[in-house]
Amino acid sequence: MIKAVLFDLDGTLIDTNELIIQSFNYTLKKHLNLEVDRNELVMHFGEPLLNTLEYFDKDNAHVLMQTYRGYNEAIHDEVAKEIVGAKETLNELKALGVKVGIVTSKRRTLAERGLNLFNLLHKMDVIITPEDTTKHKPDGEPVIKACENLGILPEEALMVGDSHNDILSGKNAGAKTCLVKYTVLPLHKIMEHNPDYAVEKIEDIIKIVREVNFR
Repeated sequence: MIKAVLFDLDGTLIDTNELIIQSFNYTLKKHLNLEVDRNELVMHFGEPLLNTLEYFDKDNAHVLMQTYRGYNEAIHDEVAKEIVGAKETLNELKALGVKVGIVTSKRRTLAERGLNLFNLLHKMDVIITPEDTTKHKPDGEPVIKACENLGILPEEALMVGDSHNDILSGKNAGAKTCLVKYTVLPLHKIMEHNPDYAVEKIEDIIKIVREVNFR
């Protein structure tokens, strides 16, 4: 039985793909005079920000992070977009008696800001951010922490995301996993990690829960 659906935030429940790309481009150009291909940047989606910036400049990653955060926050509300059907999907899951939550690599302040922007924050039963765990995606600890907070077993949860880090985090925790195919990452690469489900649109998650819980 699926007792909770846990969502990644960026690229899954909120469309922040352009926001992230623009923030990386601004930061890497300013500090390193780098112009990084979009396809390379998206491969880092789902990682903690510091990890990604260390990949480009390990010695000055914290300086880059300050620039990234400042620029990202300045354009956040203008560039971030709602995923069509997200609000309705959350409402339907809760109507079915299923808890919903966020497991994200985004720090809490900005995660809550993004959720508030689209009136989604109050719907969440749990929110796990990097401040809550020692290890992060793709490790299973964030998903395990969310399940502990909800009082359920990991195998009773469905982890939904748009990156390999989300799928691996769910699998490493022992949860069921679901890929959203509207990801900007190479679909075939994520499918190599064998998610339990893959959906074309976010509303399709309701069908999965109904099939598992009411068959």
